[in-house]
Amino acid sequence: MKKSTSIALILVVGAAAAAAYLTRASWSGGNTSAKAPPRVRVVAVELAKAERKPVPVDVDSIGMVTPISSVALKSRVETTILAVHFEDGAKVKEGDLLFTLDSRQIDAQIEQAEGTLMKDRAQLAGAERDVRRFSDLIGKGATTQVNVDNAKTASDILAGTIQADQSALDNLKVQKSFTQIRAPFAGRISQANVKVGNFVRPADTTPLAIINQMAPVYVSFAVPQRVLADLREAMAAGSTKVIATIPQSGRSEDGKVAMVENTVDSTTGMVTVRGIMNNPSETLWPGILVQTKLIVRSEDGVVVPTVAVQRSQTGNFVFTVKDNIAHVQPVTVDRTAQGMSVISSGLTGTEDVVVDGQLLLTEGTRVEARARKAGA
Repeated sequence: MKKSTSIALILVVGAAAAAAYLTRASWSGGNTSAKAPPRVRVVAVELAKAERKPVPVDVDSIGMVTPISSVALKSRVETTILAVHFEDGAKVKEGDLLFTLDSRQIDAQIEQAEGTLMKDRAQLAGAERDVRRFSDLIGKGATTQVNVDNAKTASDILAGTIQADQSALDNLKVQKSFTQIRAPFAGRISQANVKVGNFVRPADTTPLAIINQMAPVYVSFAVPQRVLADLREAMAAGSTKVIATIPQSGRSEDGKVAMVENTVDSTTGMVTVRGIMNNPSETLWPGILVQTKLIVRSEDGVVVPTVAVQRSQTGNFVFTVKDNIAHVQPVTVDRTAQGMSVISSGLTGTEDVVVDGQLLLTEGTRVEARARKAGA
C-alpha cells in the first residue's frame, strides 16, 4: 500500500514540473526576444557659428609712448627770476609767457648803445658836410685833393662805426628778449624747478621746466622681421593702423605707422616701428608702456572661437553638428588672436561648431544644443 502511494506522489510531482516547464513563457514575463531596444545616448553641447568675414592681419607687441617734441627750458642770460606765469603740470599754448627774468641791466646797456649810436650818427653827418664843402672848394681851386680824400675817409669810417653800433644795439635787444621765456609749442609743462628770486644762468644743468608735446605722440615698438615686407607694402598703400591700449584700463588710441627703422636687430630679428597717434584727449602719456596692435591689412577668412579647435596626433579638428549629429572635421588654423582662430581650410563659414562638451563626443554622436554660458 505504501509503495503504491509513493509511486503516485512521484507521478504527481513530475506532472507538475512538466506543466511548469511547458508554461514558463507565460509566468516568466513573456518572450525575451521582445525586450525594448536600449536608449540612444544624447550629449548636451554648446554651439557657435563659423563665420566668414574680413579678418585683420595684425601683430601684437609692447610699446612705449614718447613725445614728438620735448624741450628743456633754460635761461640764456645770467639774471634772476621775476615771475612764473604757469601752474605746475598745466597745458600751455605756443607763445604763452612762462618766465619773466630781470632785464634792468640789459635795459641800461640798450640805452647806452642807443646814445653811442646817436653820437656816431651826428659825427657822420658832420663828416658828410665836410665832404660836400671840400668838393665845392676843390672845384674853385680853394683847397687840395688831399683834404677831399681825408673827408671822404672820415665819412666812411663813421658809416662803419654806425653799422657796428646798430649791430651791438640789435644784439642787446635779442639778449633782452631772452628775459621773457615763452612756450615754443603747445603741450604740457612740468613743475617749475625754480621760483621767483632764484638766480639762473646758461651753465645751469637743471632746466627751468620741461614741455612735452601731448597731441600727437609717438608709440615705439618692435615687430618680427617676417612682417617687414608686408608692412612696407601697407605703408606705401597708406593702409596701416596702430592701436595702443593702456593695460588694465582698456582705454586706447589709434593712429598709423610713421616710420620703420632702417636696420633689423640681428640679435633678436626684430625691427623697431614708430606709430603716430592723434591722442586728442591725452589718453597716452609719455613714458608709459602700452599694448600695441599693428594691423597690416585685412583679408577674408573663416573664424571660429579658439575653444572649438581640438588637437590630435593627426592635426587640428573641430566637431561640426548637422541634424543633431556630431562629425569630426579636420581644419587648418592660420592664426589665433583675441580668442578667435582663423581657419584657412576645412570650413566654409556656415557650419555649427561645438565649443563646449567635446570630451564626450565621437564621430556620429547624437547631440542637443544648450544655451551658451554668459560671457562665453
